[in-house]
Amino acid sequence: MKHSLQLRLSQHLTLTPQLQQSIRLLQLSTIELNQELERVLQENPLLEREDGAGDQSAPPPDTATTTTTRDEAPATDAAGSDAESREPDRTELGAFDDMTGSGYREDAEDGDYPQQPADAPTLRAHLLAQLSLINVSERDRKLVTLLIDSLDDDGYLTQSLDELLEMLPPEVEAEPEELQIALKHLQHLEPVGVGARNLSECLALQVGSLPPDTAYRAEAMELVKHHLEALAARDFSKLKKLLRCDDVVLRGVQKLITSLNPRPGRDYSSDETRFIVPDVIVKKVKGVWVASLNPDAMPRLRINRLYADILQRNRNAGSQQLATHLQEAKWLIKNVQQRFETILRVSQAIVDRQRNFFEHGEVAMRPLVLREIAEGLELHESTVSRVTTQKFMHTPRGIFELKYFFGSHVTTDAGGSASSTAIRALIKQLVAAENGRKPLSDGQISEILAQQGLVVARRTVAKYRESLQILPVNLRKTI
Repeated sequence: MKHSLQLRLSQHLTLTPQLQQSIRLLQLSTIELNQELERVLQENPLLEREDGAGDQSAPPPDTATTTTTRDEAPATDAAGSDAESREPDRTELGAFDDMTGSGYREDAEDGDYPQQPADAPTLRAHLLAQLSLINVSERDRKLVTLLIDSLDDDGYLTQSLDELLEMLPPEVEAEPEELQIALKHLQHLEPVGVGARNLSECLALQVGSLPPDTAYRAEAMELVKHHLEALAARDFSKLKKLLRCDDVVLRGVQKLITSLNPRPGRDYSSDETRFIVPDVIVKKVKGVWVASLNPDAMPRLRINRLYADILQRNRNAGSQQLATHLQEAKWLIKNVQQRFETILRVSQAIVDRQRNFFEHGEVAMRPLVLREIAEGLELHESTVSRVTTQKFMHTPRGIFELKYFFGSHVTTDAGGSASSTAIRALIKQLVAAENGRKPLSDGQISEILAQQGLVVARRTVAKYRESLQILPVNLRKTI
Protein backbone atom coordinates (compact mmCIF):
# COMPACT_ATOMS: atom_id res chain seq x y z
CA MET A 1 0.00 0.00 0.00
CA LYS A 2 1.47 3.33 -1.06
CA HIS A 3 1.57 6.21 1.45
CA SER A 4 0.86 9.73 0.26
CA LEU A 5 0.19 13.21 1.61
CA GLN A 6 -3.12 14.91 0.88
CA LEU A 7 -4.32 18.45 1.64
CA ARG A 8 -7.98 18.84 2.58
CA LEU A 9 -9.91 21.95 3.50
CA SER A 10 -12.83 21.72 5.93
CA GLN A 11 -14.81 23.97 8.23
CA HIS A 12 -15.80 23.22 11.79
CA LEU A 13 -16.98 25.26 14.75
CA THR A 14 -14.45 25.68 17.56
CA LEU A 15 -15.73 26.98 20.87
CA THR A 16 -13.05 28.94 22.69
CA PRO A 17 -13.00 28.80 26.51
CA GLN A 18 -14.39 32.33 26.57
CA LEU A 19 -17.31 31.39 24.34
CA GLN A 20 -18.01 28.24 26.34
CA GLN A 21 -18.11 30.25 29.56
CA SER A 22 -20.40 32.84 27.99
CA ILE A 23 -22.86 30.16 26.89
CA ARG A 24 -22.79 28.51 30.31
CA LEU A 25 -23.43 31.78 32.17
CA LEU A 26 -26.26 32.65 29.81
CA GLN A 27 -28.32 29.60 30.73
CA LEU A 28 -27.89 30.00 34.50
CA SER A 29 -30.62 31.53 36.63
CA THR A 30 -29.81 34.53 38.82
CA ILE A 31 -29.38 32.34 41.90
CA GLU A 32 -27.21 29.85 40.02
CA LEU A 33 -25.15 32.71 38.60
CA ASN A 34 -24.40 34.06 42.08
CA GLN A 35 -23.42 30.57 43.23
CA GLU A 36 -21.07 30.23 40.26
CA LEU A 37 -19.55 33.65 40.95
CA GLU A 38 -18.96 32.77 44.59
CA ARG A 39 -17.10 29.65 43.49
CA VAL A 40 -14.94 31.62 41.05
CA LEU A 41 -14.24 34.32 43.64
CA GLN A 42 -12.89 31.67 45.99
CA GLU A 43 -10.59 30.28 43.30
CA ASN A 44 -9.41 33.45 41.54
CA PRO A 45 -7.53 36.03 43.69
CA LEU A 46 -7.57 38.55 40.81
CA LEU A 47 -11.36 38.83 40.96
CA GLU A 48 -13.40 40.52 43.67
CA ARG A 49 -16.80 42.08 44.22
CA GLU A 50 -17.02 45.82 43.95
CA ASP A 51 -18.42 46.63 47.39
CA GLY A 52 -17.35 50.21 47.84
CA ALA A 53 -14.10 49.39 49.69
CA GLY A 54 -12.45 52.60 48.52
CA ASP A 55 -9.46 53.49 46.41
CA GLN A 56 -7.34 50.68 47.83
CA SER A 57 -9.13 48.14 45.65
CA ALA A 58 -9.55 50.40 42.65
CA PRO A 59 -8.09 48.96 39.44
CA PRO A 60 -4.73 50.21 38.16
CA PRO A 61 -4.60 52.26 34.97
CA ASP A 62 -3.48 49.39 32.78
CA THR A 63 -6.37 47.14 33.88
CA ALA A 64 -9.16 49.69 34.28
CA THR A 65 -10.64 48.83 30.92
CA THR A 66 -11.40 45.29 32.06
CA THR A 67 -13.40 46.17 35.14
CA THR A 68 -17.04 46.87 35.79
CA THR A 69 -17.34 50.54 36.73
CA ARG A 70 -19.95 53.23 36.36
CA ASP A 71 -18.15 55.22 33.67
CA GLU A 72 -15.92 52.79 31.82
CA ALA A 73 -16.70 49.87 29.56
CA PRO A 74 -14.65 46.65 29.43
CA ALA A 75 -12.27 46.06 26.57
CA THR A 76 -10.55 42.91 25.40
CA ASP A 77 -7.03 42.31 26.68
CA ALA A 78 -4.63 43.27 23.92
CA ALA A 79 -2.01 40.83 25.17
CA GLY A 80 -4.24 37.80 24.71
CA SER A 81 -4.24 35.55 21.69
CA ASP A 82 -6.61 36.13 18.77
CA ALA A 83 -8.67 33.07 19.65
CA GLU A 84 -9.02 34.11 23.28
CA SER A 85 -9.65 37.82 22.80
CA ARG A 86 -12.04 37.79 19.88
CA GLU A 87 -15.69 38.71 20.34
CA PRO A 88 -18.12 35.76 20.64
CA ASP A 89 -20.07 34.94 17.50
CA ARG A 90 -22.87 37.44 16.91
CA THR A 91 -25.40 34.83 15.90
CA GLU A 92 -24.79 32.91 19.10
CA LEU A 93 -24.43 35.61 21.70
CA GLY A 94 -25.51 38.87 20.06
CA ALA A 95 -23.70 42.16 19.66
CA PHE A 96 -22.79 44.28 22.66
CA ASP A 97 -22.24 47.90 21.78
CA ASP A 98 -21.99 49.83 25.02
CA MET A 99 -21.20 47.84 28.15
CA THR A 100 -21.69 49.92 31.27
CA GLY A 101 -22.58 49.28 34.87
CA SER A 102 -24.83 52.32 35.26
CA GLY A 103 -27.59 50.24 36.84
CA TYR A 104 -25.51 49.00 39.74
CA ARG A 105 -26.37 50.04 43.26
CA GLU A 106 -24.05 50.65 46.17
CA ASP A 107 -23.94 47.88 48.74
CA ALA A 108 -24.94 48.42 52.34
CA GLU A 109 -22.42 49.83 54.77
CA ASP A 110 -20.12 47.49 56.66
CA GLY A 111 -21.82 45.99 59.64
CA ASP A 112 -25.34 46.64 58.32
CA TYR A 113 -26.48 43.03 58.27
CA PRO A 114 -30.13 42.09 57.72
CA GLN A 115 -31.92 40.51 60.64
CA GLN A 116 -32.28 36.78 60.19
CA PRO A 117 -35.77 35.37 60.83
CA ALA A 118 -36.14 32.84 63.62
CA ASP A 119 -36.59 29.24 62.56
CA ALA A 120 -40.23 28.12 62.76
CA PRO A 121 -40.83 25.18 65.13
CA THR A 122 -41.37 21.81 63.55
CA LEU A 123 -44.57 19.86 64.09
CA ARG A 124 -42.74 17.41 66.33
CA ALA A 125 -41.26 20.17 68.50
CA HIS A 126 -44.64 21.92 68.72
CA LEU A 127 -46.39 18.74 69.87
CA LEU A 128 -43.66 17.75 72.33
CA ALA A 129 -43.80 21.21 73.89
CA GLN A 130 -47.53 20.75 74.50
CA LEU A 131 -47.00 17.21 75.76
CA SER A 132 -44.59 18.47 78.42
CA LEU A 133 -47.37 20.66 79.86
CA ILE A 134 -50.11 18.06 80.28
CA ASN A 135 -50.45 15.77 83.31
CA VAL A 136 -49.86 12.21 82.06
CA SER A 137 -47.79 9.34 83.35
CA GLU A 138 -44.26 8.80 82.13
CA ARG A 139 -45.34 5.64 80.33
CA ASP A 140 -48.13 7.44 78.47
CA ARG A 141 -45.73 10.24 77.64
CA LYS A 142 -43.37 7.80 75.94
CA LEU A 143 -46.22 6.21 73.98
CA VAL A 144 -47.48 9.61 72.80
CA THR A 145 -43.92 10.50 71.79
CA LEU A 146 -43.81 7.29 69.75
CA LEU A 147 -46.99 8.35 67.94
CA ILE A 148 -45.64 11.85 67.33
CA ASP A 149 -42.52 10.40 65.74
CA SER A 150 -44.75 8.35 63.42
CA LEU A 151 -46.68 11.32 61.99
CA ASP A 152 -46.15 12.42 58.41
CA ASP A 153 -45.66 16.02 57.26
CA ASP A 154 -49.44 16.59 57.08
CA GLY A 155 -49.96 15.41 60.68
CA TYR A 156 -51.49 12.04 59.78
CA LEU A 157 -50.73 8.73 61.46
CA THR A 158 -50.11 6.56 58.41
CA GLN A 159 -49.26 3.37 60.33
CA SER A 160 -51.90 1.35 62.13
CA LEU A 161 -51.75 0.91 65.90
CA ASP A 162 -51.07 -2.81 65.44
CA GLU A 163 -47.98 -2.03 63.34
CA LEU A 164 -46.78 0.44 65.96
CA LEU A 165 -47.23 -2.15 68.69
CA GLU A 166 -44.98 -4.56 66.78
CA MET A 167 -42.31 -1.86 66.56
CA LEU A 168 -42.15 -1.43 70.35
CA PRO A 169 -39.23 -3.11 72.12
CA PRO A 170 -40.13 -6.31 74.03
CA GLU A 171 -39.52 -4.77 77.45
CA VAL A 172 -42.29 -2.19 76.93
CA GLU A 173 -45.13 -4.74 76.62
CA ALA A 174 -47.80 -2.19 75.80
CA GLU A 175 -51.41 -3.19 75.37
CA PRO A 176 -53.55 -2.01 72.44
CA GLU A 177 -55.76 -0.12 74.88
CA GLU A 178 -52.76 1.83 76.16
CA LEU A 179 -51.78 2.89 72.66
CA GLN A 180 -55.38 3.88 71.99
CA ILE A 181 -55.32 6.11 75.07
CA ALA A 182 -52.03 7.63 73.91
CA LEU A 183 -53.65 8.38 70.55
CA LYS A 184 -56.50 10.18 72.32
CA HIS A 185 -53.95 12.32 74.16
CA LEU A 186 -52.25 13.15 70.85
CA GLN A 187 -55.51 14.06 69.13
CA HIS A 188 -56.30 16.56 71.88
CA LEU A 189 -53.16 18.58 71.05
CA GLU A 190 -52.93 21.51 68.67
CA PRO A 191 -53.35 21.78 65.72
CA VAL A 192 -56.76 20.16 65.85
CA GLY A 193 -56.92 17.13 63.59
CA VAL A 194 -53.36 15.98 64.16
CA GLY A 195 -52.97 12.25 64.76
CA ALA A 196 -55.86 11.32 62.47
CA ARG A 197 -55.56 8.13 60.47
CA ASN A 198 -57.57 9.32 57.47
CA LEU A 199 -59.27 12.43 56.13
CA SER A 200 -62.64 11.52 57.59
CA GLU A 201 -61.22 11.25 61.11
CA CYS A 202 -59.22 14.45 60.67
CA LEU A 203 -62.30 16.46 59.71
CA ALA A 204 -64.38 14.81 62.41
CA LEU A 205 -61.86 15.87 65.05
CA GLN A 206 -62.07 19.46 63.84
CA VAL A 207 -65.86 19.46 63.71
CA GLY A 208 -65.97 17.96 67.20
CA SER A 209 -63.79 20.78 68.55
CA LEU A 210 -66.28 23.43 67.41
CA PRO A 211 -68.66 24.99 69.96
CA PRO A 212 -71.88 22.95 70.40
CA ASP A 213 -74.01 25.85 69.18
CA THR A 214 -72.18 26.07 65.83
CA ALA A 215 -74.67 26.09 62.97
CA TYR A 216 -74.90 22.78 61.04
CA ARG A 217 -72.39 21.11 63.37
CA ALA A 218 -74.39 17.87 63.75
CA GLU A 219 -75.03 17.55 60.02
CA ALA A 220 -71.36 18.21 59.25
CA MET A 221 -70.27 15.51 61.72
CA GLU A 222 -72.64 13.01 60.12
CA LEU A 223 -71.38 13.88 56.65
CA VAL A 224 -67.62 13.69 57.32
CA LYS A 225 -67.99 10.40 59.19
CA HIS A 226 -70.18 8.51 56.71
CA HIS A 227 -70.78 10.40 53.45
CA LEU A 228 -67.50 12.12 52.56
CA GLU A 229 -67.23 10.29 49.23
CA ALA A 230 -70.62 11.57 48.12
CA LEU A 231 -69.53 15.12 48.96
CA ALA A 232 -66.33 14.66 46.94
CA ALA A 233 -68.41 13.46 43.98
CA ARG A 234 -70.76 16.45 44.41
CA ASP A 235 -73.76 14.14 44.52
CA PHE A 236 -75.96 16.72 46.22
CA SER A 237 -79.23 14.92 45.55
CA LYS A 238 -77.97 11.86 47.38
CA LEU A 239 -76.63 13.95 50.25
CA LYS A 240 -79.95 15.73 50.75
CA LYS A 241 -81.67 12.37 51.05
CA LEU A 242 -79.06 10.96 53.43
CA LEU A 243 -79.05 14.03 55.67
CA ARG A 244 -82.78 14.68 55.22
CA CYS A 245 -82.20 18.37 54.59
CA ASP A 246 -82.86 21.03 51.97
CA ASP A 247 -80.50 23.09 49.79
CA VAL A 248 -79.99 25.81 52.41
CA VAL A 249 -78.84 23.37 55.09
CA LEU A 250 -76.64 21.41 52.70
CA ARG A 251 -75.05 24.63 51.48
CA GLY A 252 -74.26 25.60 55.08
CA VAL A 253 -72.83 22.16 55.84
CA GLN A 254 -70.62 22.31 52.75
CA LYS A 255 -69.37 25.78 53.69
CA LEU A 256 -68.53 24.58 57.20
CA ILE A 257 -66.61 21.54 55.97
CA THR A 258 -64.65 23.45 53.35
CA SER A 259 -63.49 25.86 56.08
CA LEU A 260 -61.65 23.02 57.84
CA ASN A 261 -57.99 22.18 57.33
CA PRO A 262 -57.41 18.78 55.67
CA ARG A 263 -53.65 19.01 56.36
CA PRO A 264 -53.24 20.26 59.92
CA GLY A 265 -49.48 19.63 60.03
CA ARG A 266 -48.64 21.47 56.82
CA ASP A 267 -48.29 24.83 58.62
CA TYR A 268 -45.27 23.38 60.42
CA SER A 269 -43.65 21.93 57.33
CA SER A 270 -39.99 22.73 56.80
CA ASP A 271 -40.53 23.62 53.14
CA GLU A 272 -38.95 26.99 52.46
CA THR A 273 -40.55 29.64 50.34
CA ARG A 274 -38.84 30.07 46.99
CA PHE A 275 -38.04 33.70 46.36
CA ILE A 276 -37.58 35.05 42.85
CA VAL A 277 -35.29 37.94 41.97
CA PRO A 278 -36.52 39.36 38.65
CA ASP A 279 -33.82 40.00 36.08
CA VAL A 280 -35.81 42.67 34.23
CA ILE A 281 -38.26 45.38 35.30
CA VAL A 282 -40.91 46.62 32.86
CA LYS A 283 -42.45 50.06 33.24
CA LYS A 284 -44.49 52.39 31.09
CA VAL A 285 -42.45 55.51 30.34
CA LYS A 286 -44.17 58.33 28.43
CA GLY A 287 -46.69 55.92 26.93
CA VAL A 288 -44.10 53.33 25.89
CA TRP A 289 -43.38 50.04 27.68
CA VAL A 290 -39.67 49.87 28.44
CA ALA A 291 -37.62 47.01 29.91
CA SER A 292 -34.62 47.73 32.15
CA LEU A 293 -32.23 45.52 34.07
CA ASN A 294 -32.87 45.00 37.78
CA PRO A 295 -29.81 46.45 39.58
CA ASP A 296 -30.37 44.09 42.54
CA ALA A 297 -29.83 41.09 40.25
CA MET A 298 -26.59 42.37 38.69
CA PRO A 299 -23.32 41.38 40.40
CA ARG A 300 -20.56 43.99 40.56
CA LEU A 301 -17.15 42.54 39.79
CA ARG A 302 -13.70 44.07 39.27
CA ILE A 303 -10.00 43.24 39.21
CA ASN A 304 -8.18 43.15 42.54
CA ARG A 305 -5.66 46.00 42.46
CA LEU A 306 -3.19 44.44 44.88
CA TYR A 307 -2.58 41.34 42.80
CA ALA A 308 -2.74 43.32 39.56
CA ASP A 309 0.08 45.57 40.83
CA ILE A 310 2.16 42.52 41.76
CA LEU A 311 1.66 41.11 38.28
CA GLN A 312 2.59 44.43 36.66
CA ARG A 313 5.86 44.70 38.60
CA ASN A 314 6.88 41.07 38.17
CA ARG A 315 6.43 39.91 34.64
CA ASN A 316 8.44 36.72 34.76
CA ALA A 317 7.87 33.02 34.45
CA GLY A 318 6.85 32.77 38.10
CA SER A 319 3.89 35.12 37.59
CA GLN A 320 2.36 33.04 34.81
CA GLN A 321 -0.35 31.69 37.12
CA LEU A 322 -1.39 35.22 38.14
CA ALA A 323 -1.49 36.21 34.47
CA THR A 324 -3.81 33.29 33.80
CA HIS A 325 -6.07 34.34 36.69
CA LEU A 326 -6.10 37.90 35.35
CA GLN A 327 -7.17 36.76 31.90
CA GLU A 328 -9.91 34.53 33.38
CA ALA A 329 -11.16 37.41 35.54
CA LYS A 330 -11.39 39.67 32.47
CA TRP A 331 -13.30 37.00 30.59
CA LEU A 332 -15.75 36.51 33.45
CA ILE A 333 -16.45 40.22 33.90
CA LYS A 334 -17.04 40.64 30.17
CA ASN A 335 -19.23 37.53 29.90
CA VAL A 336 -21.37 38.53 32.87
CA GLN A 337 -21.98 41.91 31.24
CA GLN A 338 -22.79 40.25 27.93
CA ARG A 339 -25.22 37.93 29.70
CA PHE A 340 -27.27 40.78 31.15
CA GLU A 341 -27.13 42.77 27.93
CA THR A 342 -28.50 39.80 25.99
CA ILE A 343 -31.26 39.31 28.57
CA LEU A 344 -32.20 42.99 28.22
CA ARG A 345 -32.27 42.86 24.41
CA VAL A 346 -34.47 39.76 24.38
CA SER A 347 -36.75 41.17 27.10
CA GLN A 348 -37.26 44.43 25.23
CA ALA A 349 -38.07 42.51 22.05
CA ILE A 350 -40.68 40.50 23.97
CA VAL A 351 -42.16 43.67 25.46
CA ASP A 352 -42.39 45.29 22.03
CA ARG A 353 -44.32 42.34 20.63
CA GLN A 354 -46.53 41.75 23.66
CA ARG A 355 -47.42 45.35 24.51
CA ASN A 356 -51.14 44.49 24.25
CA PHE A 357 -50.65 42.06 27.13
CA PHE A 358 -49.27 44.81 29.33
CA GLU A 359 -52.19 47.04 28.39
CA HIS A 360 -55.11 44.61 28.52
CA GLY A 361 -53.95 41.36 30.16
CA GLU A 362 -53.79 37.70 29.16
CA VAL A 363 -56.68 37.84 26.70
CA ALA A 364 -54.60 40.18 24.52
CA MET A 365 -51.53 37.91 24.39
CA ARG A 366 -50.38 37.33 20.81
CA PRO A 367 -48.76 34.14 19.49
CA LEU A 368 -44.98 34.25 19.73
CA VAL A 369 -42.21 31.74 19.04
CA LEU A 370 -38.50 31.76 19.80
CA ARG A 371 -37.60 31.97 16.12
CA GLU A 372 -39.35 35.35 15.74
CA ILE A 373 -37.23 36.91 18.51
CA ALA A 374 -34.07 35.23 17.24
CA GLU A 375 -34.51 36.54 13.72
CA GLY A 376 -35.36 40.05 14.92
CA LEU A 377 -32.23 40.28 17.09
CA GLU A 378 -29.94 38.25 14.78
CA LEU A 379 -29.37 35.69 17.50
CA HIS A 380 -29.40 31.93 17.38
CA GLU A 381 -32.67 30.33 18.46
CA SER A 382 -30.85 28.29 21.12
CA THR A 383 -29.54 31.55 22.60
CA VAL A 384 -33.07 32.89 22.99
CA SER A 385 -34.09 29.60 24.58
CA ARG A 386 -31.27 29.91 27.14
CA VAL A 387 -32.14 33.55 27.85
CA THR A 388 -35.82 32.85 28.47
CA THR A 389 -35.27 29.87 30.81
CA GLN A 390 -35.36 30.70 34.55
CA LYS A 391 -35.18 34.43 33.82
CA PHE A 392 -37.99 36.52 35.24
CA MET A 393 -39.65 39.81 34.37
CA HIS A 394 -41.30 42.10 36.90
CA THR A 395 -44.31 43.85 35.38
CA PRO A 396 -47.30 45.81 36.71
CA ARG A 397 -49.31 42.61 36.19
CA GLY A 398 -46.97 40.41 38.21
CA ILE A 399 -43.72 38.48 37.86
CA PHE A 400 -43.48 36.15 34.86
CA GLU A 401 -40.82 33.87 33.45
CA LEU A 402 -39.75 35.05 30.01
CA LYS A 403 -40.96 31.76 28.53
CA TYR A 404 -44.48 32.69 29.65
CA PHE A 405 -44.76 35.13 26.75
CA PHE A 406 -44.21 32.40 24.16
CA GLY A 407 -47.00 30.12 23.08
CA SER A 408 -48.57 28.24 20.23
CA HIS A 409 -51.36 29.71 18.14
CA VAL A 410 -54.97 28.75 17.45
CA THR A 411 -56.53 29.55 14.09
CA THR A 412 -59.50 31.92 13.99
CA ASP A 413 -62.41 32.00 11.52
CA ALA A 414 -61.06 35.23 10.06
CA GLY A 415 -57.85 33.50 9.06
CA GLY A 416 -55.78 35.00 11.87
CA SER A 417 -54.38 33.37 14.98
CA ALA A 418 -54.79 33.66 18.74
CA SER A 419 -52.32 32.75 21.45
CA SER A 420 -52.91 29.65 23.56
CA THR A 421 -52.37 31.88 26.60
CA ALA A 422 -55.27 34.07 25.49
CA ILE A 423 -57.44 30.97 25.00
CA ARG A 424 -56.64 29.84 28.54
CA ALA A 425 -57.57 33.28 29.85
CA LEU A 426 -60.92 33.12 28.04
CA ILE A 427 -61.62 29.65 29.45
CA LYS A 428 -60.83 30.93 32.93
CA GLN A 429 -63.24 33.83 32.45
CA LEU A 430 -66.01 31.56 31.17
CA VAL A 431 -65.65 29.19 34.12
CA ALA A 432 -65.56 32.07 36.60
CA ALA A 433 -68.82 33.48 35.20
CA GLU A 434 -70.68 30.17 34.79
CA ASN A 435 -73.77 29.13 36.73
CA GLY A 436 -72.59 26.89 39.56
CA ARG A 437 -75.72 24.75 39.32
CA LYS A 438 -75.20 24.21 35.58
CA PRO A 439 -71.44 24.47 34.95
CA LEU A 440 -70.14 24.51 31.39
CA SER A 441 -68.85 21.30 29.89
CA ASP A 442 -65.75 21.22 27.70
CA GLY A 443 -67.96 20.87 24.63
CA GLN A 444 -70.02 23.91 25.60
CA ILE A 445 -66.89 25.97 26.17
CA SER A 446 -65.65 24.89 22.73
CA GLU A 447 -68.93 26.04 21.17
CA ILE A 448 -68.80 29.42 22.95
CA LEU A 449 -65.24 29.97 21.72
CA ALA A 450 -66.34 29.02 18.20
CA GLN A 451 -69.05 31.70 18.38
CA GLN A 452 -66.25 34.19 19.14
CA GLY A 453 -64.35 33.05 16.05
CA LEU A 454 -61.88 30.74 17.84
CA VAL A 455 -61.73 27.19 16.51
CA VAL A 456 -60.77 25.08 19.54
CA ALA A 457 -61.50 21.35 19.76
CA ARG A 458 -63.09 19.89 22.87
CA ARG A 459 -59.95 17.87 23.64
CA THR A 460 -57.90 21.07 23.44
CA VAL A 461 -60.29 22.80 25.84
CA ALA A 462 -59.91 19.88 28.26
CA LYS A 463 -56.11 20.10 28.02
CA TYR A 464 -56.12 23.85 28.66
CA ARG A 465 -58.61 23.44 31.52
CA GLU A 466 -56.42 20.85 33.20
CA SER A 467 -53.34 23.06 32.81
CA LEU A 468 -55.29 25.80 34.63
CA GLN A 469 -56.15 23.28 37.39
CA ILE A 470 -59.87 23.76 36.78
CA LEU A 471 -61.99 20.82 37.90
CA PRO A 472 -64.15 18.92 35.40
CA VAL A 473 -67.80 19.85 35.05
CA ASN A 474 -69.16 17.25 37.52
CA LEU A 475 -66.83 18.49 40.29
CA ARG A 476 -67.65 22.18 39.71
CA LYS A 477 -71.33 21.73 40.35
CA THR A 478 -72.64 23.62 43.37
CA ILE A 479 -75.93 23.49 45.26
